[in-house]
Amino acid sequence: MLLIHCPYCEEDRSELEFRWAGEAHIARPENIAAISDEEFAEYFFLRNNEKGLTYERWRHIHGCGRFFNAARDTVSDRFLTTYKAGLPKQVLPETGASEKTVETYEATEGDAR
Repeated sequence: MLLIHCPYCEEDRSELEFRWAGEAHIARPENIAAISDEEFAEYFFLRNNEKGLTYERWRHIHGCGRFFNAARDTVSDRFLTTYKAGLPKQVLPETGASEKTVETYEATEGDAR
């Protein structure tokens, strides 16, 4: 079971209390009525879904009910940091943890074939 830190409640709680709410820091077009259908589809539907470090929105549904952002390594499923919604993307210290995890995962995956 994962423990996720809620930046509003200031405590670590079970993953069962939270719900994933998509990619964080998606910029809405300033004049959405003026963009093309293709640009709207890209804004509304397409997401990065990258392997490694990702920034996501989460909601503490069985707690304070508030949305917050999290930096998470999708390979190890480890939360690197959580922070309040509305704050800019948090710069993480250069630990190389995400890159190392990805390299290890790829090597392991290659060995299994």
